Amino acid sequence: MRPTRVLWSRLSLAGFLAAFAVVIDRPLPLAGAVLVGAWILASQYSFLAALERTTCRLSITRGLPSATVHAGESTPIPIAATLAEPTPLSLEIDAGLPTAATADRDAATLTLEPDATAATATVSVTWPVVGRHRFDAARVTATDGRFVEMVATGERPTVSVASRGPRRLHVGEGGDRLASPYGAHALRRSGRGIEPAEIREHVPGDAAKRIDWNATARFATPHVREYETETTRRTLLVVDHGRSLSTGPPAATKLEYLREVMLATADRARELDDPLGLVAVDDGGVTSRLKPAATTGTYAAVRRELLAIEPTPSDPTARRAAEPPARPPTQAADGGRAERGRASAPPVEHSSSVHERPTRATARGSAWDLEGDTDPFAETLRPFYADAQRYRRLARERVLFDAVETALTATPSTSLVVVFTDDSDPAALRETVSMARANDAAVTVFLAPTVLYEPGGLADIERAADRYREFEAFRRDLGRLDRVRAFEVGPGDRLATVLEAGRERGDRR
Repeated sequence: MRPTRVLWSRLSLAGFLAAFAVVIDRPLPLAGAVLVGAWILASQYSFLAALERTTCRLSITRGLPSATVHAGESTPIPIAATLAEPTPLSLEIDAGLPTAATADRDAATLTLEPDATAATATVSVTWPVVGRHRFDAARVTATDGRFVEMVATGERPTVSVASRGPRRLHVGEGGDRLASPYGAHALRRSGRGIEPAEIREHVPGDAAKRIDWNATARFATPHVREYETETTRRTLLVVDHGRSLSTGPPAATKLEYLREVMLATADRARELDDPLGLVAVDDGGVTSRLKPAATTGTYAAVRRELLAIEPTPSDPTARRAAEPPARPPTQAADGGRAERGRASAPPVEHSSSVHERPTRATARGSAWDLEGDTDPFAETLRPFYADAQRYRRLARERVLFDAVETALTATPSTSLVVVFTDDSDPAALRETVSMARANDAAVTVFLAPTVLYEPGGLADIERAADRYREFEAFRRDLGRLDRVRAFEVGPGDRLATVLEAGRERGDRR
């Protein structure tokens, strides 16, 4: 309890009267000082009694969101203070927001004037830190003009702040969740290795290089020798982060859901000491490549890359702005022709012929350099560069295939390829998986079904059920291939809605 300025003035008056009584040696001023002191004590008792009654009858409520709050979200929190009966005190109530919350603290303070019984306010609170946060007890500052006291009252509720990312992550097959951890594997298995394990008959899908010719000659039919592999498994993560992976709400896109599985797979490889590598591709080609290795630096580098990748920008110029120019600017060879809209460059050597023409160095730039040029030399070269342009377009359409093929060629000992992509190009994905199998690698595919991410994907629930059925047929076809496993990755609540719609539709039929 602290005195106010009013009380300090009364105390000063009592001290002055007592000193004056001593100076003039008269009892009357001393009696006045005693009366002032008695008044101060009575006021103090009255204030404490009123404060006790007020705190017993004061009710403070803070409305918390029913669901889990997500980091970065702004949540309105209503605050209310009510009294069973009026009080002679003036109250200022601090709602006691958690320290980690960001809000206008003044807006979270209520004022109850004497004889008032209720006050309300709504404060917008942002939660930047993930975790569980406990409110402080509400702090009530009461005053009667002479004394000021602060008391803490009320319960201390807690708020759970979750990461702003995928919600209810589902990984599984046909709606059934995956039971084993991502990347789990037995320590000893048949396959490539050093220690001989068994000889078995050749079956379709076995690579020709695995045939044991001695056993084949002995048994008169093709046989394959199996080996016990080492306890580690060389793993290559293949991450597709093209434009189609940006489908979905903010912080809950296809890529965000797949990223959770990527990180879990990478962590599992680190726990098992499996050599881990990474190839990331977008619509333009390979954006990141790390060779498999079982070192702390490699694991950390893979994790950094997985956290940093983003989908290809919707605006193609956004990507080109960050890239170096594909070729140096060129200039017309004759120097006297009109500019063709290109930046100037050092002039090339001219022919001594009267009719100037571009040299081979100039023509080698690209077919774009030959546009509008009627020179016979340019006309001769144009069809060849047109074919090159078509080849480059085809190459861009199979960036995932080329990236995996190049990586497996560079590291032929890779035993597991884990692909993270969506269902936007089934043919290209099937071709990529088949190529990886042909290189004697097991393949695991994590697929993001587009129907579970599109903003209006569930507007027509029956159509959504049909689209998911088509996706599931494709996923099962992939999973039936030898040494291939395929899983779906998506929001569990939306998947449950689609599956329920499919079951109801089947019942009606």
